[in-house]
Amino acid sequence: MIAIKSKFYTGIILMILFTAVFICIFMPLFDGKNGLEYLDNLYNSISKGSAYYVDAVRTEVETIQSPEMTVTLTMKSEVQAQQTVPLFMKAGAQVGRDGAHLTVTGNMVRVLGHCLDDAQFMYDNDGASVSSKYGYAEKAVLYNWWSALKAMDFDLKQQKKFNAARIAEMVNKKAVETAYNYYGIEGQKISERFGVVLFSLIFYVVYTLWYGFGIMYLFEGAGLQLEH
Repeated sequence: MIAIKSKFYTGIILMILFTAVFICIFMPLFDGKNGLEYLDNLYNSISKGSAYYVDAVRTEVETIQSPEMTVTLTMKSEVQAQQTVPLFMKAGAQVGRDGAHLTVTGNMVRVLGHCLDDAQFMYDNDGASVSSKYGYAEKAVLYNWWSALKAMDFDLKQQKKFNAARIAEMVNKKAVETAYNYYGIEGQKISERFGVVLFSLIFYVVYTLWYGFGIMYLFEGAGLQLEH
């Protein structure tokens, strides 16, 4: 039985409109994407500009003292190890392979600099330059760099070369991972899309309150009340 008809019907209208908007959000009405996909791409493109560290990391790499190194890397498979060999060889390092294990001897500054060059290509969405260099898919190249640097970090710590290990980890996290995650996304400045961003934030708050008031009016209209 309806206790307060005006509130009950207001709640129904609010929930009907809320549902209609909810359905529209999940329809491909925004450049062929639904609302969540569109906003996800928007915020990814905006965040890409603030996630660029290649130049800063390159400066840090140049500070490595005694850059000549020999590291033993254990890759996940023989195939990955085989694919990883040219990454180091093109940086001027000597590489020996025994199954999934690599022994790399070379200049760490040059190796990491070469890795950063690939990360820069990927950050700029120029995957063709990376794939043509090594002869296989660009994202696989960057994943192999990630795996190799992770193994390098471990081996350098075993050798108690902690500063070199720290820099290798920095290259991995701030350059390789970032370039991989943002590959294919066109960066934008928030000033270019400020109107859309502001609207999305206001809409989120209003839409949440909209749902809350709709439920509240339905319950109050039906005679249910919260008390304390």
